[in-house]
Amino acid sequence: MSTDTAPPQDRGADRLGATATLPGQAQAAHGVLGVQGTIPPVRVEERDLTFDGFRFTCRIVRQGTPRTEPVLVLGGSSQDRNSWVRHEKWLAPLGQVITVDLPGYGTADFLPAKYGVDFLAAAVRHLVEELGLPRINLVAACYGGAIGLRFAQHYPALVKRLLLVGMTTRIPAGYAEAMERWSVMIERGETEPIARELADRFMSPPGTGHVRKHAAVSRLVYQQIVGQSPEELRKSAEHNTRLMRHEWYRPEPSPAIPSLVVTGEYDTLTTPEMGREVAARLPAAWFTTIKETDHLAPVERIADFADLVTRFCTDLSLTDLPYGNTTERLGTSLTPR
Repeated sequence: MSTDTAPPQDRGADRLGATATLPGQAQAAHGVLGVQGTIPPVRVEERDLTFDGFRFTCRIVRQGTPRTEPVLVLGGSSQDRNSWVRHEKWLAPLGQVITVDLPGYGTADFLPAKYGVDFLAAAVRHLVEELGLPRINLVAACYGGAIGLRFAQHYPALVKRLLLVGMTTRIPAGYAEAMERWSVMIERGETEPIARELADRFMSPPGTGHVRKHAAVSRLVYQQIVGQSPEELRKSAEHNTRLMRHEWYRPEPSPAIPSLVVTGEYDTLTTPEMGREVAARLPAAWFTTIKETDHLAPVERIADFADLVTRFCTDLSLTDLPYGNTTERLGTSLTPR
């Protein structure tokens, strides 16, 4: 349910097997981290993979000596592998950051709706194994959160830490009803009203609380959806059908790995109460909200969200953060951090 807000100029990336050095990103990372001396260049690679006959693509960003396990980001249903480009200058110093267009999304092959969350979680496993990664830090937002949690449930040995953003145990009733209408509207080519409605649903209503970049992000959401190509619309319609046919959340056993569930403090789509419910069902989970944000918290406070990811993935303190509210310890096997 999240959306891609990376502007076109941020979308450049080399194709299969190629690498690129991005001095600007390295310089920005130097400023954020306060590192002294020469900063290693950022290297970007893209790899095409195939799982069960469906082609998909991942983006790999590397910089310097790894400080933690690779960070794999699973974005929301309207995001692609380039949606997190503006986060990379803060996340790349962790060592390796991977984003992906799973089958059915971005530039990957069209995926029929009969393939659900289990299949997409298995595709993530295939990606991790093909890249030769023993374990990963998994950051998963909204629909990516549903895939990420299923991945952790089915393949716990591959997950070092799990961070869920805007996640819930159920699709909000109003959203589920709207998806049925949107499928019909997409067939009619009525994208403008869908774009307007989605922008309103992703963003908190006026008067809920102060949200940073509210107007700008709302415009970007609208522009992205209204500007979809026929193939993107076809994938969006199939995604809606997939959501209605398959379980969003399944109460299977979850691994006792360090977990963090995050929402925006003014998120009215996947509310903080819903986030707490997710955290309460995990064995070792913390929960917090990011100040002055709603459902699109990772975009509204990019540097702060990246700092939260960095802290979590390197076992730094998650308390008393200037951009965060109280960190709640909801897992039964937790100790203070």
